Amino acid sequence: MRVISGKAKGRQLKSVPGDTTRPITDRTKEALFNIIGADIEGASFLDCFAGTGSVGIEALSRGAAFVRFYDLNRKAIQTIQENLRLTGLGKHAQVIQADVLRELEKPADCSFDYVYIAPPQYNRLWIKTLEVIERNTAWLAQDAWCVVQIHPLEYENLAESRLLQQLVELDRRKYGSTLLVFYNCP
Repeated sequence: MRVISGKAKGRQLKSVPGDTTRPITDRTKEALFNIIGADIEGASFLDCFAGTGSVGIEALSRGAAFVRFYDLNRKAIQTIQENLRLTGLGKHAQVIQADVLRELEKPADCSFDYVYIAPPQYNRLWIKTLEVIERNTAWLAQDAWCVVQIHPLEYENLAESRLLQQLVELDRRKYGSTLLVFYNCP
């Protein structure tokens, strides 16, 4: 696992010890940032269920102004902090050990251009996270995107089930056993 592009290009990142996280593949991460493109420059980015911090660190490396990382796992938090140290990108980052669902229920202290949601699989946490964000859209900047990383078998069309009223699915892309689903709040 490495940083693909930007200021920290080529730097190797540490993995979280054990099997509690499922890091994004370099191929999927590269595809994600090709879709986001130059819009990442100067953007604010929220990395939910951050694990190794790989996605948020890639955002910082490519020019994001600020990234907040949330994870509940102490080992993941330590790994994110170590990866930020290794890449020299910690100056514009905030790492918080907390339950992201509880945090997003609180009044927003800032808004984000991108919210990346990559929770543990098969618990419908991606849906719960989108529902919490929809109830508290102050976390979203104007024209913000929420990007969900799930296994394709987890996917549900939330428009058909009417679970979401404000967030609208824009696109979905499959990369092997990973599905990226893009939402915004028009």
